Amino acid sequence: MELIVVGLSHKTAPIHIRERFALVPEEVAEPLRELLRQPGISEVVLLSTCNRVEIYAVGQQVERDVGTLVAWLASLQRMAADALSPYLYIHTHTQAIRHGFRVAASLDSMVVGEAQILGQMKQAFQQAVAVGSVGRVLQRYFQYVFHVAKRIRNETAIAEQAVSIASTAVSLARRIFGQLTDSVCLLIGAGEMCELAARHLVTNGVKRVLVTNRTLSRAEDLAALFAGEAFPLEELASQLDRADIILSSTGAPHHLVTPAMVKAALKKRKQRPLFFIDIAVPRDIDPHIADMDNVFLYDIDDLQQMVNHHLSERYQAATQAEIIVDEEVPEFLNWLSNLGVAPTIAALRQQFHELRDQEFDRLLREWADLTPLQRQRLDAWSRLLMNKLLHTPMTQLRQMANGEEGDLYVTAVRKVFKLYVTPDPADGTD
Repeated sequence: MELIVVGLSHKTAPIHIRERFALVPEEVAEPLRELLRQPGISEVVLLSTCNRVEIYAVGQQVERDVGTLVAWLASLQRMAADALSPYLYIHTHTQAIRHGFRVAASLDSMVVGEAQILGQMKQAFQQAVAVGSVGRVLQRYFQYVFHVAKRIRNETAIAEQAVSIASTAVSLARRIFGQLTDSVCLLIGAGEMCELAARHLVTNGVKRVLVTNRTLSRAEDLAALFAGEAFPLEELASQLDRADIILSSTGAPHHLVTPAMVKAALKKRKQRPLFFIDIAVPRDIDPHIADMDNVFLYDIDDLQQMVNHHLSERYQAATQAEIIVDEEVPEFLNWLSNLGVAPTIAALRQQFHELRDQEFDRLLREWADLTPLQRQRLDAWSRLLMNKLLHTPMTQLRQMANGEEGDLYVTAVRKVFKLYVTPDPADGTD
């Protein structure tokens, strides 16, 4: 068994690539089932956020299974695997273990220390469990993932400063408008990111909050939290001029704000500035509006240019967090290695027990005059001798199984002793 991670993120792929592969939670179940149908893939979790799409899988033959996962991912957008590969990262074994730990702890996030990614990983894991694509390996792995993230948040200061996409947006708004006390904010979308952004903006003085959403009731619920106002998404064009700050985060497959809409809104506003923050993937706001006068547009990639102003303390904490990751990786690696070697050790022990039992029974038939006490002592002595003979090879086998060539040693022992190892169905092995 081998843990494999194949993915793309804000570090490897620009937004126009990431938005093509983004999946909303409701769309994940069937892709998970498709991945399970791929040859060699026995377990899988699919993580999709605005900044990354990652496949966590358990396979049998690394080179073959990596190729399978890359080809499947490329097929989502009818791309050739070679065309997609430059945007991908591929991790196996130790590096795969480390990657998931770092992602959950937000060490690989655009904003180091942000809390949202951990919740997204938990949701991805729960969705995979519901579909039935999680077996013993990924079940234990994600327990470690969440444990490591909790340790880092409890033992470091990585999350103490209020640095996030939302707070970065507030900082940008202040650059444009100065004080925000006379500003009106429009939220396009009623999800978690919009709510978080609204809280930051209201805390920093925004006068009024408007909310629009495809489902009006959700917009009304979010607007009520801020004593704001909701309106149907169909009225967006006519209402756009009322807002100074427009923050959009929906799952729409097309642009919701077009240059024509912005041109009309600017005319009504007598060219007073409009500030757009588009944190949706795919993008909600047509990027061409950035070329218009008195319009400021930042998408999720642009926000990266701001975060470094707020991250000095978090980077110090991140150094401590990396030490925790280094401590935890060998723990899971040891579990994983022992999982692979355990059936072999059990089969070897069983073989020795059966041989001992056969020889002991034969000996008792030949030494029929032994007293019950003598039989008991001989039985105990033979078991002790067997355990001593097995102790060193079993200890060595466990240690060698932790190395890069561990599978070769396990296979060699099976062949030398002609062991038949029955796979544990819970392990996800073939």
